[in-house]
Amino acid sequence: MVSALTWVLAGIVAYTLVGMALRARGLLPDYVRLSGPITTLHTGRGRALLNKLAARRRFWRAWGNLGVGIALVVMVGSFLLVVVGAYSAIVDPQPTQLNQPRNVLAIPGVNDFLPLSVAPEIITGLVLGLIVHEGGHGLLCRVEDIEIDSLGLAFFTLIPVGAFVEPDEEELRESSRGSQLRMFAAGVTNNFALSLIALAVLFGPVMGAFAVVDGAPVGGVVPGSAADQAGIDRGDVLTGVDGQRVASTADLDAALANTSERTIAVNRREGEPVSVERSLVVTSAAAGAPLDINATVTAVDGTEVYTERGFERAARNATVATLRTDGGETVTTPLGASVLVAEDGPLAAEGAPAGESLVITAVGDRRTVAATDLTDAVASQSPGEPVTVVGFVDGERQRYEVTPAETDAGGLTLGIASIERGTSGFVVDEFGIKDYPAGSFLEILGGDAEDTATGSLSFAQRVFFVLLLPFAGAGAAGIDFNFAGFTGIATNFYEVEGALGAFGTEPAFLFANLLFWAGWINLVIGQFNCVPTFPLDGGHLLRASTESVVSRLPLPDKRRVVTTVSVTVTLVMIGSLLGMVFLPQLLT
Repeated sequence: MVSALTWVLAGIVAYTLVGMALRARGLLPDYVRLSGPITTLHTGRGRALLNKLAARRRFWRAWGNLGVGIALVVMVGSFLLVVVGAYSAIVDPQPTQLNQPRNVLAIPGVNDFLPLSVAPEIITGLVLGLIVHEGGHGLLCRVEDIEIDSLGLAFFTLIPVGAFVEPDEEELRESSRGSQLRMFAAGVTNNFALSLIALAVLFGPVMGAFAVVDGAPVGGVVPGSAADQAGIDRGDVLTGVDGQRVASTADLDAALANTSERTIAVNRREGEPVSVERSLVVTSAAAGAPLDINATVTAVDGTEVYTERGFERAARNATVATLRTDGGETVTTPLGASVLVAEDGPLAAEGAPAGESLVITAVGDRRTVAATDLTDAVASQSPGEPVTVVGFVDGERQRYEVTPAETDAGGLTLGIASIERGTSGFVVDEFGIKDYPAGSFLEILGGDAEDTATGSLSFAQRVFFVLLLPFAGAGAAGIDFNFAGFTGIATNFYEVEGALGAFGTEPAFLFANLLFWAGWINLVIGQFNCVPTFPLDGGHLLRASTESVVSRLPLPDKRRVVTTVSVTVTLVMIGSLLGMVFLPQLLT
């Protein structure tokens, strides 16, 4: 099957060939210019409006000066971020979804994090961003008495990717450095301003009208699990278990813990109730774990188990147990917290195998069945007092008399480099759903959601999280889902109240998505254009600011110094950007 990226590349090549043929035959109008797949439309319209707006010169120069400060800070931050990213790609080349080449393209449907369902909102935000960006350049040109040759839009094939203002080159060169800096910074300043306005409206009145529906939102279902076999699907909202009301994921966990029945009745917000037969499916397993993912545990030392609580009770009674799976296969293994012993620490000092796995079954008089037990057991120890640690190395029981060491944060450590989740490196689930963090997403966006882990956030923190939300599932600990706005299954988990709700749920979702993506993409446009490399605004800001600094230094050939700095930084940035994308694939 041909991938979407292949179709896109084929379309780009076809568009370029057709465009070249039309240009060769003189069939393109004068205002259309082609350069490969890049098409630009040129016009002189709009100059009169810019002249009128430029009348308030003092205000716009103050605005421009503010923008210069912001742009220079973002430019330096962007340089450091990209260079550090490239360095990380060299020393630890880990291919991830984030650094896949297709995800560099901001094309909905091709980029994994930009779904096709929100393409209209993304394109709308992009067009608005291009207008205010180039409008800012044009306005500051007229404020600084720099003539404009033409204005227009730039397209990558048929996709709008930029707008432009062509200032008179001679007048631009003759203008002061302050005028140049204000003009080059004006575009990104306007992008940031538009983003903050859109997000302020989103965080305030819009999200104030949104609420999470009652129930446990199902973001995904583990294949082969009890929920999967019962027909529960992503997008469902579970509202009851065996007659017990479920208003949240916490309520669902409590309801499951409160019943020992193997077969339970589960109600859904939409759809008929379903009968679920609980079973313990392994949902994750570390390397070397005794069970693989999707294995179903049916008994521990002959005792039938089908709930997580039942498994924990059976495991607590047996340091070494025989596990039986639904295929009739058995495996005998120690049951405890699987850890990697640190190279330098109390455990290694007492003879534990440094850099190797150890299954810890007890710390002092506390049984450690799982990773959480071990964390609690270590925290309960007293500084400077030895404690007996019992564990298994390659199936052999070992005892270590360890004195916990204090950490820099004030806690205690046994000298453990890492702890695997669950018991002996594997995790079992009796139900098999992945809960969607609807409340956390809503709270980040300014809504009033209860029982969230995000706490009270400032406006600046919310703006920062908005940048990350589309990639949340790729890098945020404990979150399995990206947030693409109120689209797809997410629309099942929210309701709209008050005056905004009077317009209907769908219009409210559309308006919220427009604000979210307009705010997000203008942040991205502003930050990207501050990257100090030509032909981006950051490259021009770099040259102008370098000239301003070098002009004050006693150097014989100041022009050469400026050129050397500009070219060096540009090459470093281009190399670093390419390294971030391609090195993880090439070095692994």
